[in-house]
Amino acid sequence: MDKMLLALLFLQGMPASPLLDNDFVRVFKDSAPCASAAPSCGDRVVIALGSVELNGQKMERGEVKAFKAGERYAAPKAGNFLEVAIKPAHPKVMPPGAGTPPPPGNKILYDGKDFTVFSENMQIGEYSAPHSHNLRVAIFLNDTQVQQWTDGKEETRELVPDTVIWRPAVVHASKDVGKLPIHNILIEFKP
Repeated sequence: MDKMLLALLFLQGMPASPLLDNDFVRVFKDSAPCASAAPSCGDRVVIALGSVELNGQKMERGEVKAFKAGERYAAPKAGNFLEVAIKPAHPKVMPPGAGTPPPPGNKILYDGKDFTVFSENMQIGEYSAPHSHNLRVAIFLNDTQVQQWTDGKEETRELVPDTVIWRPAVVHASKDVGKLPIHNILIEFKP
């Protein structure tokens, strides 16, 4: 067998590198190494980035399915998705300070013991008054822009589809200044 083919077969058998790996989560794209529910995986959230089938159920872009620690599932065989594995021994999250404005009325997709999965949506031009977020994973689904005011500083950021980032706890105000509505999935940790 040719060396190039052997190398390709070897690489195909290796688990994908995580998009994000920190003390709280490990996030994989189009791979589900925690589908077998290994003890190091904890709870998991699968987010469809396109049409996928998970455990015989069809999911469309932006839909999520959560699995508790120890619960197995059959990973999608085709399509784009994210697997977010919550590390069972993640650090404790501090509660927001007294008088901190609560987060806006995002749609709750899953409410677990340690974290909540939200669908965050803003229309073009919509302004969200000052509010707080705890530590969280943010997954951007639309190609748009957000303007934010944090601690007296203003910034405008691109929201690039399928980008996965870790966001710190914050109090800020936001406005959709792009050409599309903001549609994000947030996995926010509870104190």
